[in-house]
Amino acid sequence: MSVTAAGRPEAYQPVGAHTPTSGGLARAALPYTDAAASEVVQVYVSNSRGWALPPGDPAQDVLFRDGCAERGVPVFIHASLLVNLGSPTAATVERSAQTLAHALGRGAAIGARGVVFHAGSAVDAGYADAAMRQVRETLLPLLDSAAAAGGPMLLVEPSAGGGRSLASRVEQLGPYLDAVDRHPWLGVCFDTCHAWAAGHDLAAEGGMTATLDTLVATVGAGRLRLVHANDSKDLCGSTRDRHENVGKGAIGEPAFAELMTHPATAGVPVVVETPTEKHVGHAADIATLKRLRP
Repeated sequence: MSVTAAGRPEAYQPVGAHTPTSGGLARAALPYTDAAASEVVQVYVSNSRGWALPPGDPAQDVLFRDGCAERGVPVFIHASLLVNLGSPTAATVERSAQTLAHALGRGAAIGARGVVFHAGSAVDAGYADAAMRQVRETLLPLLDSAAAAGGPMLLVEPSAGGGRSLASRVEQLGPYLDAVDRHPWLGVCFDTCHAWAAGHDLAAEGGMTATLDTLVATVGAGRLRLVHANDSKDLCGSTRDRHENVGKGAIGEPAFAELMTHPATAGVPVVVETPTEKHVGHAADIATLKRLRP
């Protein structure tokens, strides 16, 4: 069996958490990573609900990048939640593009593999076609530039549904990818709570397997690059994105066992974005998912 540079099997499926960075990227994130026993890290590099684009601290960047490399921990960035490439407001689209460009640049500096962003919404009735044209016009230059530089990939994350989402159910990723000619630098982030909220019954026997089968059939093998493993406080199809700890919500532990053993997730990093007090909730969820993986 081939192994990675960290001495782990090539199909190794790292499990970790979205990690706080307040007080300094390395100063905050590395101790948290160790305390939660994270094997993969996801961070924000700007305000999750703002447009400000801080430059980062080069010294902290180096310490963080080197610290993660020493631990064999892959890194992902989650872009601001305000990003919406389908918005009918031109300023929002422009700021969204700037935010993704900033995140890609910061990702290159800290050795990130990918930048997650939400698929977005057309917001207004009748704007869906224009919204998809905006996705194409905005994403293609970013994808070309990132690919040419060998930097992080962009990873589109379907939403929880509601409103006029451009992609919430996994089969809706097909038109989204087609809008950018299925560019090789656009990957997918699958969020279990979002899929459940959008109407995929992951709790039914074989429900998670069927959803992942549909995902692979829609986007193609190898395009799934990150999983957000979050249970839900709400019913299937609620369009509500309220996360619960793994196995403690409406989705339930058996569905996560299917997630961890599905061929599509072999070697794909898994991140929890669940409720936590300091690192404790994340550590418990990480331990559960490690127990469930092959």
